[in-house]
Amino acid sequence: MQDNRPRAIAPEALPGVITRYLKAHRVHDTATAVTAFTGDATVIDDGKTYEGIGEIERWLGRAATEFTYTTELTGAQQTDATRYVATHHLEGNFPGGTVDLRYRFTLRGDLIERLVIEP
Repeated sequence: MQDNRPRAIAPEALPGVITRYLKAHRVHDTATAVTAFTGDATVIDDGKTYEGIGEIERWLGRAATEFTYTTELTGAQQTDATRYVATHHLEGNFPGGTVDLRYRFTLRGDLIERLVIEP
């Protein structure tokens, strides 16, 4: 992947740390989800930035209780050896009721260094 253009991959081909995070997040297991991140990781969600494990843990806890929703992994892409995108379809009681979100992951070693969630 010399050109850094995302290419489609099978969702089961996502790295284990991403799969572990997504499964834990889906069942609101904050304790497991937070272990997928580096100590100095950054998450950007809904225009807000969360830096470090403490802020990410609080964000995960809030996200788990703010709305009720279902999520379905509908696609995956790989940009290079450290960057992946997992696309999810969400339906629930949040404003608008449905949305397709791209979870853009950057890995460092076996952990998530950066996660950007956006439509």
